[in-house]
Amino acid sequence: MEVKIIRSLRRKKTVSGRLVKDTILINAPYHIHEFQLEKIVSQFKERFQRKKLKEELNRNEDLLSVFHRLNEKYFEKKLKLTAIEYVANQNTRFGCCNYRTGCIRISHRLSTMPVWVRDYVVMHEMAHLVEPNHRKAFWDIVGRYALTERARGYLMAVGLAQEEDVEDTPTQQ
Repeated sequence: MEVKIIRSLRRKKTVSGRLVKDTILINAPYHIHEFQLEKIVSQFKERFQRKKLKEELNRNEDLLSVFHRLNEKYFEKKLKLTAIEYVANQNTRFGCCNYRTGCIRISHRLSTMPVWVRDYVVMHEMAHLVEPNHRKAFWDIVGRYALTERARGYLMAVGLAQEEDVEDTPTQQ
């Protein structure tokens, strides 16, 4: 993404940014320190890249059809949903479900994993619409998905690999 910085003598403290096509327009005070502006610009870049990724994923991958297929196969079309979407700011969980509002959010990280893993996570979150906790009844519902154990193993391996990456990173002393 291209960045265009517009400095203004009238602007005293705040920095704003907006995305116009593939250009980030930054409005900043004229006297802001360069290192401070660079930090703010990188935050805007990251935010707009996440937004763009989320929009692309939700446009290209139809999670609603995944929901309807799994709802028909495992729940006899009984589940009601308000929304299901990819999000780009969920890095510690693969999915989450608000059973009160019927909203399911799926991490953007699943878009690079096999489809059967994504389907497992959607199934897991759908089970929360019936059982909000992780008691036995919940796991009985999730266990109906044929590739449950395989998908859970895959996600555990991904989690362990991420932990090893963090452990292998040299720390500053």
